[in-house]
Amino acid sequence: MSSALVVFSAGQDSTTCLAWAKNRYDHVETITFDYHQKHSIEIEQAKKIATILNVPNYIVTIDIFAQLGDSALLDVNKDQDISASHHAKPNLPASFVPNRNAMFFTIAHAYAQKQGLEHIITGINQTDYSGYPDCREPFVKSLEQSLNMGSESNIEFKYPLIHLTKAETFKLSEEEGVLELIIDESHTCYNGDRSVKHEWGYGCGECPSCILRKNGWKEFN
Repeated sequence: MSSALVVFSAGQDSTTCLAWAKNRYDHVETITFDYHQKHSIEIEQAKKIATILNVPNYIVTIDIFAQLGDSALLDVNKDQDISASHHAKPNLPASFVPNRNAMFFTIAHAYAQKQGLEHIITGINQTDYSGYPDCREPFVKSLEQSLNMGSESNIEFKYPLIHLTKAETFKLSEEEGVLELIIDESHTCYNGDRSVKHEWGYGCGECPSCILRKNGWKEFN
């Protein structure tokens, strides 16, 4: 029986990946991370979407990023401008959380070992993305090799969106049968704003994540 674990934030990308996995694997589980992010509403949306799609959702709480406080994406830095440059790495956005994906994927790998899951599915993308170096294919391939080497495992990472634009991701979600779910329930707004529903979904409409999604929707249509 084929099996997969989806690293699931309830955003547009990971929700599309969840549908992609559901349509290809016999058994799918999801793992969601509570790292004290400003947009913690995504955790509730992850629970909701997992229930709608009838998949288990395992939530892991991580405190270390809040303790380090090295990103405008964290709740401890409510007053920092999410659209600015990172204070220590000016070539990266303020929303960059150092080593976040490395920790997420490491924990996901450990969980996959425990559950006996063959593949880990992530929504990383290096075409239309927010400038995060840990969303690039060479990084994930290197980490996959290291994690398998260090645990005598053979778990394979899959990233179906890696070369897709946001418009193409909308198209894929339509093909996988979840476009309406993406619009109604997924959450990508860095400010955690679900007070306004746009034609492309909920969000403030001004943060980098919302702008990327909004522009992708326009191109898709």
